[in-house]
Amino acid sequence: MISRIGILICASALAFAAQVPPAPPAPPAPAATAFPPVPPIPPLPPVAVEPPIVPDFDFSFDFDLGPDFDAKMADLNSKLADINAKVSSRVNAQMAQLNGKLQSGMGAFFQRNVRLGNTRDDRLYESGQGFLDRGQWNAALNTFTQVAADGGSRADGALYWKAYSLNKLGRRDEALAAIAELRKSFASSRWLNDASALELEVKQSAGQNVSPEGQPDEELKLMALNALMNSDPDRAYPLLENLLKSSQSLRLKERALFVLAQNSAPRGRQLLEQTARGSGNPDLQLRAIQYLGTVGRRQGSGSGAGTGIGAGSGQILFDIYGSASDDNVKHALLRAMLTSGDTDHLMQVIKTEKSPELRSQAIRYLAGKAETGDSLAALWTTEQDPQVKRAILDSLTAQNNAKAMVDLARKERDTEMKRDIVRRLSSMKSKEANDYWLELLK
Repeated sequence: MISRIGILICASALAFAAQVPPAPPAPPAPAATAFPPVPPIPPLPPVAVEPPIVPDFDFSFDFDLGPDFDAKMADLNSKLADINAKVSSRVNAQMAQLNGKLQSGMGAFFQRNVRLGNTRDDRLYESGQGFLDRGQWNAALNTFTQVAADGGSRADGALYWKAYSLNKLGRRDEALAAIAELRKSFASSRWLNDASALELEVKQSAGQNVSPEGQPDEELKLMALNALMNSDPDRAYPLLENLLKSSQSLRLKERALFVLAQNSAPRGRQLLEQTARGSGNPDLQLRAIQYLGTVGRRQGSGSGAGTGIGAGSGQILFDIYGSASDDNVKHALLRAMLTSGDTDHLMQVIKTEKSPELRSQAIRYLAGKAETGDSLAALWTTEQDPQVKRAILDSLTAQNNAKAMVDLARKERDTEMKRDIVRRLSSMKSKEANDYWLELLK
């Protein structure tokens, strides 16, 4: 007779066995190696199997968890819900704070980086110029209409090009209306002379059937000027000069500037310089400034010496910068100095310019010039404007100049600015940065 204790042990074992999950399948055996045959093993005699012993035991369980079990579980669930609410609230608050910082940082970034050619109107305006070059008059009309409606700094130029596009499409009455709007809204605009020439052209063609798809005579004139420049420059220069002063189409004048920029003769540069100084249309001035920078890069004139025909493009651009009052023109001049490789005059602008935005722009243009690192770092101690100081950091970061930035971090007393420097240093792998980390940990 099996004891009651034995029965309990057997029952527990059976219950435990029922709860144990089956063992995972064994991994596949490795491929067998060939061995000599083994003689068969004789069969074992049969063994009698006894029937299992079923214990006399009641497997039904009825746990008594107490009368307050449900109340305790409800209290626990309430506490867990409270914890989840607090965690969710804290996470949401931290995410809101992070989003605020990101938005603030992006706002500051865009505020620092709104430059000529980067605002919405400037991008649309340049896009419209591309449509004009390709003869896509409807697309140009839609683009310049948007710029004019915005009423920004390029609205008067946009109205001119709107009228120009309308004339190309044969919609002469609307073109004249756009010119009238230009005169009314911008009575002192530098576009008025070109608008008057365009108005005369529109009125002269009023009795003709203008085909939008037709090729204008301007293309033939440009080809003739280019050919004449290559074969007989002495005859071509007076023609180009007269063309720039005439009432000819502004598109033809822009292309005449391009012809001048391809020639390195002093007289051609003189004509470019006259236009770059603002003697005519604002768009022509910006285009001439751009071409002067390209000429400087091609000829390696750099900063140059003196002024006038024999001066380097860098010196000419710097002289024009000193007399310019329009920020768009100044931004274009800074870009042209960068194009020509004139870092010396860019540094002079940084030291003398009053506008923090223009100084910051000039500093960022030096980001790719590693040799300017020491000069930029030297500006730090006397600079008070945070925007300019961050521009210095931007350029030093782009140059991977850890040494200069460590020096700035040691001198800086403003906590936020110092943290900005340290944050930038954390992405640099250099001995100077590593030594500075050890210094901070002491």
